[in-house]
Amino acid sequence: MTRHPRFGIWLAFFGTMVLTVDAMLMRLSGMGGLQMTAWRGLCMGAVLILVWLMQSRAHRKDAGQLRTGAGVAIIACQFFNSLLFCFGIAIAPVAVVLFGLAAVPVFAAIFAWLILGERTSTLTWVTIVLVIGGIGIAVSGKAGATAGLDLATIAGAVLGLGVAIVLALNFVILRGRPELPIPLLVGSGALLCGLTSLALIGPQEMARGNILPMVLTGAVVLPVSFLSLSVAARHTRASNVSFLMLLETILGPFWVWLVIGEAPTERMLAGGFIVITSLAGYLFLITRHRENTG
Repeated sequence: MTRHPRFGIWLAFFGTMVLTVDAMLMRLSGMGGLQMTAWRGLCMGAVLILVWLMQSRAHRKDAGQLRTGAGVAIIACQFFNSLLFCFGIAIAPVAVVLFGLAAVPVFAAIFAWLILGERTSTLTWVTIVLVIGGIGIAVSGKAGATAGLDLATIAGAVLGLGVAIVLALNFVILRGRPELPIPLLVGSGALLCGLTSLALIGPQEMARGNILPMVLTGAVVLPVSFLSLSVAARHTRASNVSFLMLLETILGPFWVWLVIGEAPTERMLAGGFIVITSLAGYLFLITRHRENTG
């Protein structure tokens, strides 16, 4: 079935909007990095593998992808994505970690060029500069203080960049290998990460903190968002999916402020305006160009 040219873009937008509440729910849990990784991995992995069992008509063929290089790469990307993001949120300001995630389109463009041979347009690079500049303004200070370069801040930025690298690689591989069973591979990576974390902390630690937010994000937010984003990567460029994910960098801290009370600064508002207007202009121009060229 032929999809509308905007299908991948709007699916990525939907997945990103669902994902924006993830950091807020993680903060509400009050859990440490390994606790969050265990809950998120076990819930997300179980849901996605169940989805695969229900929708796939070629279970044996799909299972064979678990042994391929591309399949192992997707599993590894999901494993480290979950691990690095949870530790980042646990030890550093949310905005700092999400700022690191802003580098996803840069890495996606590089990987798409190296792996798929996709040319990245001048418009894409200009938008990357504008968006990352806006995010830099947005997270350059936090309520009541300026974010200092302490150890937690540096670690959060590094962990965020690590997440950006594995997410970008995940999207590019999925775009280049449309036969890969997304729910099985992503679910396996999440489940492996959850089981590893559970083995490290023990079952007794799982009951500490607020469990409900972690079950909600692991069983609903993550499966819905990552399936949407991964499928979207097959219908539009990985850099387009990455651009839309930058909205999480702005809206993630916003939900944290709304629910937890960390008020946004003027810099956050100014940076958010730059990001949103840059993305809106980019999406308008590329969709109009594709419609005009058929």
